[in-house]
Amino acid sequence: MKEKVEKALENIRGFLQQDGGDVELVDVKDGVVTVKLTGACGCCPMASMTLKNGVERALKEAVPEVVRVEAV
Repeated sequence: MKEKVEKALENIRGFLQQDGGDVELVDVKDGVVTVKLTGACGCCPMASMTLKNGVERALKEAVPEVVRVEAV
């Protein structure tokens, strides 16, 4: 499952990088994906919206086993 998640992150990483940010996979356990938002995304006031409406949605579509995405 971790490989599927990493592949899905690669597909959305370009959108984050356009705005000076990025996302790193920290862990996948029991359907919970833990990521770290870096660059401009790490300090952006809209980061929680990006996480839920962007990253989480894309991961759930690509990897149905994903239950939720959390940031560290």
